[in-house]
Amino acid sequence: MKAVAQRLFALHGIDGVSVADIVAAAGQRNKASVQYHFGSKEALIGELLVDGARMVDGFRQAMLDELRQAGGPRTVREVLDAFILPVHRLTVTQAEGSTYLRFLSNVQMTHRPLFRQYIGDQWNAGYRRCLQHFRELLAHIPGPVLEQRMSLVALYTTSVLSTKEASLDETHAPNRLWLPAFTLENILDTFQAMLECPPSPATLARLPAAAQG
Repeated sequence: MKAVAQRLFALHGIDGVSVADIVAAAGQRNKASVQYHFGSKEALIGELLVDGARMVDGFRQAMLDELRQAGGPRTVREVLDAFILPVHRLTVTQAEGSTYLRFLSNVQMTHRPLFRQYIGDQWNAGYRRCLQHFRELLAHIPGPVLEQRMSLVALYTTSVLSTKEASLDETHAPNRLWLPAFTLENILDTFQAMLECPPSPATLARLPAAAQG
């Protein structure tokens, strides 16, 4: 039932799917089955959010632990790999078809309080570790600029990989954007450039003097 609900939310949005829709699509006869198993539609959404967040955080923490054991991380790219690849992994490891990132995007855009309620500061320890490593490795970038860039990279990651997820879900020929073998590495290159690019004079001119270091 969870996989069915997640797919419906991903394809039709949170508000476009009713409990009755989920019950019918899951082939359940008992109309109260969602309430019986999860308590409410909102609780079901929360459980789906936590399932994906827990998976990403587990992958991310394992990658960061491996880097630490090797004496790192030493480069922005190493941290970026740990930041992005666990999210990308969701698009290629779900046998029933990946829908989590589209579901997540919808919740973040239309039901932000629900996202904060169930995720908040939980299941994102790896995310926070990555941000701290970026701060240390990119200390030459003014703090407010770097903080915004990190937020943008996080948003772009979900958006870009949601697009890939949708493309893989299509029954006709896949979108040519995702066919080249270098695509994932090129995405990582782009995000790395976003983080490392020296701020322009125009950006620096709008920074408070105290923030320019």
